[in-house]
Amino acid sequence: MSDTITIDNPGHPGVQAAFLKAHLRMLSIGLKHSRMSAATILLKASALTGKPYKRGQYDAAIADLNAIING
Repeated sequence: MSDTITIDNPGHPGVQAAFLKAHLRMLSIGLKHSRMSAATILLKASALTGKPYKRGQYDAAIADLNAIING
């Protein structure tokens, strides 16, 4: 048995939503990514959910991504 996890379809909206949600949670507590700005992450969340987000609307984006993940 291998300890490796393979994501079969990384382009699936549920998989993308899970990764974006994790990144948004980190941004909401003050952690920042060195290569991706918060605006870039919110734009990616907007593209996936179809709803626009302004600076700092991490909780709203997380809630909308949860609907995709659970839906």
